[in-house]
Amino acid sequence: MGRAQAIPSLHAPAGAVQARVARFGEWLRDHQSAIRRTQWVVVFIYAALLIVPALAPLPDRTAHIWTHVTLLAQFAFWGIWWPFVLLSMILVGRSWCGLFCPEGALTEIASRWSLARATPRWMKWAGWPFVAFACTTIYGQMVSVYQYPKPVVIVLGGSTIAAIAVGLMYGRDKRVWCRFLCPVNGVFRLLSKLAPLRYRTDRAAWDAWDPETGRNGAMKNCAALVPIKIMEGAATCHMCGRCAGYKDAVALELRSPNQEIVEAFGPPPSAWETALITFGLMGLAAGAFQWASSPWFVAARQWLAGWMIEHGFTSLLEPLLPWWILTNYPDQNDMMSPLDGGLMIAYVLATAAVVGGAATALVALGARLLGPFEARRLHHLAQSLIPIAGCGVFLGLSALTVTMLKAEGLRFSFVGPARAVLLAGAALWCVWLAWQISGRYASDIARRIGAVVCVAAAVAIGVAQWVLLFWVW
Repeated sequence: MGRAQAIPSLHAPAGAVQARVARFGEWLRDHQSAIRRTQWVVVFIYAALLIVPALAPLPDRTAHIWTHVTLLAQFAFWGIWWPFVLLSMILVGRSWCGLFCPEGALTEIASRWSLARATPRWMKWAGWPFVAFACTTIYGQMVSVYQYPKPVVIVLGGSTIAAIAVGLMYGRDKRVWCRFLCPVNGVFRLLSKLAPLRYRTDRAAWDAWDPETGRNGAMKNCAALVPIKIMEGAATCHMCGRCAGYKDAVALELRSPNQEIVEAFGPPPSAWETALITFGLMGLAAGAFQWASSPWFVAARQWLAGWMIEHGFTSLLEPLLPWWILTNYPDQNDMMSPLDGGLMIAYVLATAAVVGGAATALVALGARLLGPFEARRLHHLAQSLIPIAGCGVFLGLSALTVTMLKAEGLRFSFVGPARAVLLAGAALWCVWLAWQISGRYASDIARRIGAVVCVAAAVAIGVAQWVLLFWVW
C-alpha cells in the first residue's frame, strides 16, 4: 500500500493547529519524569483494587458501591476503567498504554534488569492477540470475573505477573509483553487505527537531518518496539511522546480518523486481524455478554438437564468444580454446574462461529465483487468493520456500568436512545469506510456498491447481536 510521505493526509487540519498538536507531543517528551510518577500512582491504585477486595468478605444485599470495597473495585474496574480505556483508543490512540497502563509500566521497569534474551520466534506468532483475547474472554465468563474479586486476581493479576516475568527475561528497557502477548493488544491495535491522533515520521526530514546542525539527535529508545524511522500509523505506537521531535522528523499530528484504515498504514491487514474483528469482537465477545440473557441458552439448558436426569447423568448437574474453574459461591446462591459451564462455552463458540463466519463470508463476497479474489483485498475490506466491532464491546462493558448504577437506585432514561445512536453511527461509519476502501480497488460504481452492500449486511449481523441483548431479550 501507499506510504505516508507519498499520499497526502485526508482532510489535513490547518498548519497552526498541527503546530499546537506537535508542541503538545514535545511537552509529553519533556515531562517524562512526571509521566513516570503518574504511572506509579496508577500502579498503586491498581494493586489496591486488585488485592484488597480479594481479602475482604463478599458483600451482602445491603452493601453499596460507597460502603463496600468489593463493589467499589468492581465498579472501578468493569464500570469505568475498561469501557473507557477502550473508548480512549478511538479518541486518543494508545495513550493509555504509553502514559498510564500499570502492566506496561511494570514490564518496562522489570526489563531494566532483564536477562536481555532475544524475543523467541514462538512469541512473535501473529495469532496470539486472537488466542489470548478468546481464552481470556471465555475463562472470565467461566469464573464470573465481572462479579467476584478472586477471579479478577487470577485474570488481571496473572496477566500482570506474566508481564513482569517477560520483562525480566526478554529485551532491555522494552515492552515485549505489550507488543506480542498482552491479551488486549490486538483489540487496542484495531481500535487505535480510528484515532484522530498519531505520531508520524517525515522520512525526508529524517534523511536530511544533519548531526552537525540538527537538534534532538540523541538516540531514542522505543519501549513499544516500533521502528521509528518508518512509523506511520497509531496501531503499535504507545503515544508516550519520547520520540517527539527526534531528528526534527517525528511529530504528533492530527489526521482523518479514516486515514489509517483506508490507506492501510503500517503492516498490511492480516488474516488474524480479520479473525479478531469478525470471530472475536463481533462474535465471541457478543456471545460472552449475551449468553446469560439468551432464551436459546435457557431452552437448551432445560432440555439437556431433562435428558441427563432421564439417563442418569445427574452428576453433571451438580456444582462440583472449584470457583477458579467454574463459578461456585454457595453463600451467594451463585453456582455453575459442568452442564452450565460446558453449555456456556458452546454457546459463546457457536455465536463466534455463526456471526464471524457469516460476516467473513459477506466481506469475502464484497472483495470478490471488486475484482479477482485476493486475500489482501479481503483483509483490507474487513478493516471497515472495526467501528461496529469496537462499539459492540464498549456497549457490552458499559452495560455493566448501567447495571451497577441501577442496583444503587439510579435510572437513566437516555441509555436506550444513546445505545441506538452509537450503533447507528458505528454502522454508518463502517459503510463509509467500505466505500472509501472499495475505491482503491475499483472505479466501477456498480462494483463498489456491491461491495458496500455486502459489508453493510455484515454490519447488520453485528448490530443484530446487540439489538437482541438490549431490546429483544
